[in-house]
Amino acid sequence: MARKKTKKETIDILDLLMDQHPDAHCELVHTSAFELLIATILSAQCTDVRVNMVTEVMFKKYNQPQDFKNLSIGQIEDMIKTCGLYKSKAKKIKETSSIIVDVYGGQVPDTLEELIKLPGVGRKTAGVVLSNAFGVPAIAVDTHVFRVSNRIGIVKESTPEKTEFALMKAIPKDRWTHSHHLLIFHGRRVCKARKPECDKCYISHMCNYL
Repeated sequence: MARKKTKKETIDILDLLMDQHPDAHCELVHTSAFELLIATILSAQCTDVRVNMVTEVMFKKYNQPQDFKNLSIGQIEDMIKTCGLYKSKAKKIKETSSIIVDVYGGQVPDTLEELIKLPGVGRKTAGVVLSNAFGVPAIAVDTHVFRVSNRIGIVKESTPEKTEFALMKAIPKDRWTHSHHLLIFHGRRVCKARKPECDKCYISHMCNYL
């Protein structure tokens, strides 16, 4: 059975991924913590490309918590239909926006504990908002981070939440946020779910998949 990587091997892997993906960053287009929160809620089982197409139009007209509190669920549904799961997402966006207005004075909370109280916000969404909007070190484990980190052997875990905590131990805290982006970029561009492009991979010689 392939072993888990040592801390030094993990650092070496991340350095190589930095060489392969020097532009790794959050690809959800946003200009505020609230916009990022809404975009991340929309991104569940949907591509960032599709989300950006929807929010580019929507945020020109509605980009404040009060806006979405005032809209009907049906109005929100109409704007986000192409993102998938739109009925559930519309309800969560309206509820979350109302709470942000009524409880937090219109400001997105900046702690994990408060963020995960919001409808539609789990640890992954909270991690995205904390790290990209507030500069708080975090590792948000989406499908790419889960697949790639376990496939490489940085961690060996069975769930996204276990993977998050294992990655926090394996990676220095000051590299959490950027490492999250590196793993996402690698998963989208090289280490794909069904047919990983190992011949293009900078870390194939260190990967447990081969």
